[in-house]
Amino acid sequence: MFVRSASERDLPAIRELLVETRQATYDAIYGEHQIAELTDDWHSIASLKARLSRPNSEFVVVDDGERLGGMAFATATGDQTVVVLHQLYVHPACHGRGLGRLLLEEIEGCFPDASRIRVEVEAANAPALAFYEANGFVRTGTAEMSGPGDFDVPAVVLEKLLA
Repeated sequence: MFVRSASERDLPAIRELLVETRQATYDAIYGEHQIAELTDDWHSIASLKARLSRPNSEFVVVDDGERLGGMAFATATGDQTVVVLHQLYVHPACHGRGLGRLLLEEIEGCFPDASRIRVEVEAANAPALAFYEANGFVRTGTAEMSGPGDFDVPAVVLEKLLA
């Protein structure tokens, strides 16, 4: 597996990865209908395509030449000192292979002027919280992530200092 920049030709595979990952993680928590609605809103091809050309951003995938095992998307603040990790997903069939760590290391290396990286994780996603904490993140607060309609998702804010 290797990490590379995402391209427009990857978008259908990225969307499929996101749909499968979100279903596996959240269907039992929020219900299939709610997750399908969130995924359609947050992970549409148009939404993913817009991220490819967003300034001060990185959109990467981990690839084995046959399928995508994961993806990550992050942006830097205007002064480039804080990186906001918007997405880091690893396909459920690829968990435990170090792909999340590869993606995280790539994102961290893409922003040399940054002093810290921040992520919001859904509070119900205990495995993701454990992943970030095992990779040097600390909890700094809480937030609400807004979904379609009146669906708000409680989140934990985590940050990591960068060298």
